Amino acid sequence: MNAAALPARGPLRAAWPWLAAACGAGLLGWLLDARLTRDLLDWLPYLASGFIMNVVISVLALTLGTLGGVVLGAMELSAARLVRAPAVAYVQVFRNAPHLVLIFATTYIFPFEIVVAGNYLPFPDWLKAVLGLAIPAAAYVAEIARGAILSVPTTQWDAAKGIGLSRGQTLRWIILPQCLRRALPPWMNLAASITMSTALASLVGVHELLHAATDASTAVRRDDFTVAIYLTVLLAFFLFCYPISRLTRRLERRLATR
Repeated sequence: MNAAALPARGPLRAAWPWLAAACGAGLLGWLLDARLTRDLLDWLPYLASGFIMNVVISVLALTLGTLGGVVLGAMELSAARLVRAPAVAYVQVFRNAPHLVLIFATTYIFPFEIVVAGNYLPFPDWLKAVLGLAIPAAAYVAEIARGAILSVPTTQWDAAKGIGLSRGQTLRWIILPQCLRRALPPWMNLAASITMSTALASLVGVHELLHAATDASTAVRRDDFTVAIYLTVLLAFFLFCYPISRLTRRLERRLATR
């Protein structure tokens, strides 16, 4: 790749150490308050237990959304209208639906417990939040998969047909392996977005990081602690999502040279 085509990063790299030093100095000065430091350390295990729930929700929502989205993306490309139309309708509806609305909808639509073989099993709110985020994730993954499939040259479909492969076999064995490389960067962007959206689960009573921070702020009732606790929440999400963002950009640059 031509070096002139890459964005200039000299000023940013030069300013980054000074910016980090200024932020670190400000944070250190703030944390020198012994009482504030002690309170934050006391609440960190409680915050960590909430953040584990954020990670669990995001991983499950992305897993379900990816599996469903790949199927929906393939359905959108079907030649049969009865197969294609429901997938297109699903994607158009749920790709444009707010995540918060879907979380509230799944929370109140699904029952609080389900009956399995005569046994009553609880249906926890965190699992409903997983479904609420998996629904739009599937719609986004469907579009990612559809775009990746369409990016493969049509000559490969013709060649597969010429050797006797069906459309399904061509999609499974030839097209989809190539699509993985094209779909990975936008999928990782979606992963970061879904992870940040897990904070919305606090509004339906799920004990996650933001909910834990609100509990801590309510218990301590000091302005400096409230600011510090929400900055801690911000830092936790940043430390989790920033590596995903960096890896995404690296993959995009690597794949662009191939």
